[in-house]
Order: sequence, then C-alpha cells, then structure tokens
Amino acid sequence: MPEPRASAADVGAAGLADSFRSTRRLSEALVAPLSDADATIQSMEDASPAKWHLAHTTWFWETFLLRDHASGYALFDERYPFLFNSYYEAEGERIARFSRGMLSRPTLVEILEWRAHVDAAMEPLLEDAAHASLIELGIAHEQQHQELLLTDIKHALFQNPLGPAMWASPELSSCASRSPADQNAKAVDSCVRRKSQDAAEWRIHPGGVAMIGHDGEGFAFDNEGPRHRALLEPFALSKRLVTNREWDEFVADGGYTNAALWLSDGWAWVLREGIRAPLYWRDDQYFTLHGWQPRDPNAPVTHISYYEADAYATWAGARLPTEFEWEAIGQGEDASRGNQLDHAGGVHPSGSDSLFGDCWQFTRSAYLPYPRFKPAAGAVGEYNGKFMSGQFVLMGASCATVRGHSRASYRNFFYPHQRWQFTGLRLAKDI
Repeated sequence: MPEPRASAADVGAAGLADSFRSTRRLSEALVAPLSDADATIQSMEDASPAKWHLAHTTWFWETFLLRDHASGYALFDERYPFLFNSYYEAEGERIARFSRGMLSRPTLVEILEWRAHVDAAMEPLLEDAAHASLIELGIAHEQQHQELLLTDIKHALFQNPLGPAMWASPELSSCASRSPADQNAKAVDSCVRRKSQDAAEWRIHPGGVAMIGHDGEGFAFDNEGPRHRALLEPFALSKRLVTNREWDEFVADGGYTNAALWLSDGWAWVLREGIRAPLYWRDDQYFTLHGWQPRDPNAPVTHISYYEADAYATWAGARLPTEFEWEAIGQGEDASRGNQLDHAGGVHPSGSDSLFGDCWQFTRSAYLPYPRFKPAAGAVGEYNGKFMSGQFVLMGASCATVRGHSRASYRNFFYPHQRWQFTGLRLAKDI
C-alpha cells in the first residue's frame, strides 16, 4: 500500500519517475473493463467520458512538459489540443465541454497509443530535477482525473435501464467503487441514530488560533496556501460519518418535505428537481460500480449535495463544520488511512474511524482564496484560482481518491447542487 508522497526533493528523481509510471498505469487499469462505447459516453455536462479523461491527462503531459521542455518534440497529433484542452484559456480554443461525448474518434485504442507515445517521450524528463515540481503537479492532476473517471462512468452507467456493472459484483461493501481486489473488505462499523450521540463520539477542540493551510512539507496545490491564522471558537467534530440508516430516518421524518430545514436555494432546488433521496437510491437499493446492490445501512451516505448535507445537519440539531475546524483536527490525523483507492486499483480499508476516506465531507465554507493568495504564472495558474466563486469546500478523501493524494490542507470544491461525486457529511456542533 503506497504511503503519501513526499516532495520531489525528498523523493528524488527515481521515486518521482516511479510515481509517474504507477499513476499512468492506474489510469489505464481503471478503464480496462470498459468497451469503446462505454468509454465514449457522456451523461451530463458536469461529467466527461472515460476516454476523454485518458486523453486530457495525456494532453497535460504533452503540452506542459514535452512541448515546452523536450527539445525537438513534435505533437503526436496537432488536432488533439483542440479536443482535449479542458478550460485553459491561455492554451486557445477547445471543444465545448458538453460535446465531449460526441468524440467517437479517436478511438479508445488510439488514445492508448497516444498515451504510450507520451509516456516514452517523458522518460528523459523524469530524470531532470529542473522539471520535478511540474511533474508532481501532473501526477496530482492525473490522480484527480482518476477519481473523476470513476464518478463520471458511474453516472453514465446509471443512465442505462439495465443497471450495468463496471466490475463484477463483490460481497456488500461500504464503498461503491471497490474493485474485485477488495471483495473481502468489511463494511464500516454499525452506527446509532445521530441525534443520540454522546460525548465519546465527538472530537473536542478548545478553540483558539489555528494555523491553516499547507505547511510547506511535500506537494500541495496552490489553493492550499498561503498558511495563515484562523480564530476558532470551541467546537466538536463527529468521529463518524452520517450513515445510510440515519439518512433513512431523515427521509422517513419528512426531511425532503419540510421547508424549514432547507436553505432557500436548496428548497427551490428540491422542488424544481423533485429531489426525494440521495442520488443513486432506489427503494432499499443503490447503484454502484458493481451495478444495483442492497443498500448497506451502516455505510456512510454518499452522493448528496451541499443543500442536502445542510438540511440534514439542521434536522439533526447540529451543523456542518467550517473548513478551518475540519483542518485543525485533521492536522493530527494520518491522511493515508481510511477507505481509499490504491495504486493496484482496489480499496483496502485502514480504519473506519479515520477522518479520511469513504467520501468527501462538506463544510459550510465558501471556496475563496486565502489571505495573500496569488495564482501561479502562466496557464497552470488557471488550475484553481479562477474557480473561487459560488462553490463550497469539501475535506478529506473518498473511496475513489488515490491513497496518498489527500492531506489535511486539501481543499476540494463543488457547487451546492452537485452530488455525482462521493460526497457525504460529518457533523459539527458548538460548545
């Protein structure tokens, strides 16, 4: 099981090269069960085809490493940048996001051939320390797309009335993206109704001044800094994630029909979209990458929006934590624990009480820049900063997050209505 990656300087060229190779192999292992048709479909604008994820991550390496730093390198196909640039305005025109599913060509096989070409061309650069920081960013970028690949293909397969499975059905597990390699994993420990938690079920924090943001050790995205001070009032953070059983009680108690529990925008969303349960729920089943499965009452609830998380917290007599509260406690946790994806393509649990793993956890913090934040120069500066508007921060990691990718300062972010990712919640309360 891989440990969290250190910085490029600590790992050295050999370690960074190994990380690059294992990351590239994992992307291809994840799509191995898919047909060309599976890998081409796009179920909504928020999601991208699996084939596009393979291509976009390859475009990233070819554009920002090979094109700019490999002497004499020629693009594999000069048409590909238009097809596989995502949102980098500095890199020119690109196909509309909602049209990615129309790309029946190049085929999956052709994309894999392009990947092999780029991987081979990258080998000399992997030994050059001058490119280490950019290579680290590329690895982290591809790991993000591995998670997106899993969540996007799940949403696409869900549209099929046949309920097709991506992987052979395992014994019931708490993580809907576990592969056959983890068929013997146990579900998380059973939980009691959230309203009845006692003091032993909370992590208590006395408040005070906390240092927030990346501390400079190892890799981090630019939105994780600069490190700064935040004043916290005394609070408590639940030791457990909210479970399916507890969410069933919320539904049974009229959680989706009681306007008093909801933010105004959230209630309008419920009425407009006819929301009555988390995404992928059907009676006592839920849709997973193993197809339709009986819903495990003790598994963490996933695929909920910020609106739903906030309404549940209100119903439970609690609230969502701020990102600063979550990080203040998370700084003392091992981010490699919890149910997360490993480099072999399976999920190996390492502690159901971990703050990390199973699902990303909503905070009530708006996704905004930290004090003194400045985006990086050039196209890579578009990676995070320009999205700091109208979204909320999530912390932790999910069962589709590559182990070692997350850390206490990691800031994921989504719009309040989005719920196709493995998103859940951990309650907080004032003291």
